[in-house]
Amino acid sequence: MRNPKTVLKDTFGYDSFRPGQEKIINLALSGKNALAIMPTGGGKSLCYQIPALVMDGVTLVISPLISLMKDQIDTLRQNGIAAAALNSTTPQSEVNPILRQAYEGKIKLLYITPERLAMDYFRYQLNFLNIKLVAVDEAHCISQWGHDFRPAYRQILAGIKSLKSKPNILALTATATPAVQNDIGDQLEIPSSNYVITSFARPNLAFTVENGVRDSNRYILRYIEQHPDQAGIVYTNTRKHVEEINEYLADHGINVAGYHGGMTSEKRSQVQDDFLFDRLQVIVATNAFGMGIDKSNVRFVIHANSAKNIEAYYQEAGRAGRDGDECEAIFLYHPGDMRQYRWFIDESDADKEYKKRQYKKLNIISAYAHTDQCLQQYIVRYFGQTCDPCGKCSNCKLRGKLIDVTADAQKIIQMIYELDGRFGKSVIVQAVTGSTMERMREIGANELAHFGSLKTSQKYASDLINYLIANEFLESVGNPYPILHVTNKGWDVLDDKRKVQRRELKQRAYSAKNSSRTQSIENLDLFAALRSKRWELARKEGVPAFMIFSDATLKTMAQLKPKNEAEMLTINGIGKTKMRRFGKEMLAVINK
Repeated sequence: MRNPKTVLKDTFGYDSFRPGQEKIINLALSGKNALAIMPTGGGKSLCYQIPALVMDGVTLVISPLISLMKDQIDTLRQNGIAAAALNSTTPQSEVNPILRQAYEGKIKLLYITPERLAMDYFRYQLNFLNIKLVAVDEAHCISQWGHDFRPAYRQILAGIKSLKSKPNILALTATATPAVQNDIGDQLEIPSSNYVITSFARPNLAFTVENGVRDSNRYILRYIEQHPDQAGIVYTNTRKHVEEINEYLADHGINVAGYHGGMTSEKRSQVQDDFLFDRLQVIVATNAFGMGIDKSNVRFVIHANSAKNIEAYYQEAGRAGRDGDECEAIFLYHPGDMRQYRWFIDESDADKEYKKRQYKKLNIISAYAHTDQCLQQYIVRYFGQTCDPCGKCSNCKLRGKLIDVTADAQKIIQMIYELDGRFGKSVIVQAVTGSTMERMREIGANELAHFGSLKTSQKYASDLINYLIANEFLESVGNPYPILHVTNKGWDVLDDKRKVQRRELKQRAYSAKNSSRTQSIENLDLFAALRSKRWELARKEGVPAFMIFSDATLKTMAQLKPKNEAEMLTINGIGKTKMRRFGKEMLAVINK
């Protein structure tokens, strides 16, 4: 048997193992089931590739994405290692020749999807191979507690047990909370004594949260222009948004391409290759891109939309700086994304328990966007570990003086108390700032002692509530429409036993120029008519009204009263597609 350190040096060119690698490799070589939890860029792939090269026989690698397989196989082949994949893109005529090469020892690593392992005839074919190890990549997909659950992963153990060679199992993931770790262990029969968990901290990654950027496209453009020689990924949450951002950046001279699941596999492969080979500076993508992509010189990852959970965010952000050099992860937080995600969860066919977990994850990512704690610490703590303040995230670097906001916090807490803890954030914001909405009279809020007691904007009140939630003075309870409750810490604030201090944040770099129009609405009747038409359109489409046009867009319509398509297209929130689909009907309302 070859020495793993010799393989590491001779085949991969490294002099020493990274933390955790050697222990994981030794467990795999000794025939024990093991779980490896290492951050993105921590070198998980070597943990099964080296045993594959050391042992006789074949290592089976179960991977969830075709793009991940392609990238890893291409990388292995560059290192002179014979590997192949069997997935939905493999021509049937090539399946048996690949299996024969594996039988003859010409292929050491065989990549497959979990769905293929579930096929009875394929299991029969595998029994002709001497499979010594099964590596389960992205193992968090096996867990309903995880962020990327994939039902076929639940059948993996049965598939492995059907193999005559009785291989041992190595599960690998970058993002697993303690609950997910235990679920993986239970599902794959891995004892907790064989969990190898390295630090979740990424010391070379500087985290930034931008809360309230109105023109995300302009912000992203300015950032890229100020980093002209750096490769980066811009993540967004829909295919449509990928195309919009891609078009905007391309129109401004950025060497960019889009990537999403609606593209042909050939086009996706071409874009991926162009990015890997530095023919593109920037990729704009949904989360379909990047899992397992080993492009080491990605210097920045920007999330143009809020992520759905910390696990997904950390995995995607971690695609920057895999080479260990300094890099940046920027999170553009938009409250509207949270409403959209809640709606998707509510409308899904998932069971109540699963929905409850997803709602909780949304609350945690929202708290991340509003905390004034070290962002690296916040993330690491979520995964059950601790670390020192990073000193480089936006909260560590951009902190100003502490401001005492106890009095304002007390007014919000009093308002929640006076409304008997029956309402969510939007109602509390309206009540404490003295909104004239009819809703206030309907619920009797305008008769309460603290109605209108906070003489600030609704945005300030909303931001402060988010801060109080993030720092556990308040909690958001229930789904899909959560209400605000006061915690014990919050009651201590009301009783003058505890102060609430908030860091004054300095002006951040790269902030896009505020291009929104903030004039007051002069024509409330027109605004109401536009909202009515929007509701009608949303009902026809079967989507929430805010997905058609935001309130801000409607307010601008009511203010500017565009007369034609050209004028309508100047309004924030209206692109060519929305203009084509809904613009004429909105113009008709305005003209009438």
